[in-house]
Amino acid sequence: MPHADSAMIPPGMDKIAFWAHVHEQLSHLLDGQRNWVTNLANASSLVFNALQAFPEFGTGDRMVNWCGFYLNSELFPPPSLTAPMATEDNRFARLLLGPFCGKPACQLINVSPERARGVCADAYRQKKTILVQDVEAYPGHIACDGETKSEVVCPLLLTVSGEERAIGVLDLDCLGLSGFDERDLDGLEKIAKLVVGACDW
Repeated sequence: MPHADSAMIPPGMDKIAFWAHVHEQLSHLLDGQRNWVTNLANASSLVFNALQAFPEFGTGDRMVNWCGFYLNSELFPPPSLTAPMATEDNRFARLLLGPFCGKPACQLINVSPERARGVCADAYRQKKTILVQDVEAYPGHIACDGETKSEVVCPLLLTVSGEERAIGVLDLDCLGLSGFDERDLDGLEKIAKLVVGACDW
């Protein structure tokens, strides 16, 4: 089966069946590959295109307009010697834009305690999924796309030496108010857990 067919959605699915189907398709795409860049690229593409094909999200003011990842900057190649180095108080802690589908997005998000703002920073720092029904009402919201009305962000949680660490987030935006619900949250948390377990970090 061509890889692109993974994003095809059988007709008549409800949301619970939809997310189970996407999870199964993604597990096949990730099988045998451990590189996080490759896997997150396929994950963002699969989720975005599957949502575009799903009637509840695919058209009009209910459309999901962005799906992607922000990752802890430590996972990226090291900066040049002229760039500011992180200090022990973590003043320069940040998330960098990773693989995504949608319009160009914010390149970095500060997550250090005194500078953190926005849904992604909060989900990362709190290590919990945040569902926002109206982004304009969310304190400190960062507007990468002014058309976005609602958002859901899942942290990517990795257990290292028995301690759970946030290493990034999975972020989805929607053109409609209250675009996501608890069924989407549950499906996306399972996607995030699958992605984390499938990669070498």
